Amino acid sequence: MRLTKSTDLALRAVMALAVKGEPSTARDVADAVRVPYSHLAKVVARLQHLGVVETRRGRGGGLTLTEAGRAASIGALVRELEGAGDVVDCEGEVPCPLAGACRLRGALRRAQEAFYVSLDPLTVQDLTAAPTGPVLVGLVGRGPSGPGA
Repeated sequence: MRLTKSTDLALRAVMALAVKGEPSTARDVADAVRVPYSHLAKVVARLQHLGVVETRRGRGGGLTLTEAGRAASIGALVRELEGAGDVVDCEGEVPCPLAGACRLRGALRRAQEAFYVSLDPLTVQDLTAAPTGPVLVGLVGRGPSGPGA
């Protein structure tokens, strides 16, 4: 199974915000995770809708990770970001002739769910523990006295 680029970007952005400790601009986060600002802006809108990220305009504003976002299950977050689709599209533009009697489709669904279940116990806090956290701090800086301030 392969995650969409959007989900990958969302997870990297959430991890960067988790170590920042203060509001950060979308441009700063985009630079830190090395993606175009326009892509990050779309992902942030989705994360805001899910209640993972809070955005504020004006002085002292920016992006912050919510408490719900900090404690969110990575499995649940990936399920939401990826949607309910199957690993393969048996009913696509040209439906598979085996669709009615195929055992592969069920096996792939079970494998996909096992993938999500393995991510369920992980939280954003878990993902930002050492050795990842210190690397992220170096990328995004932390607080007014940290790198990038």
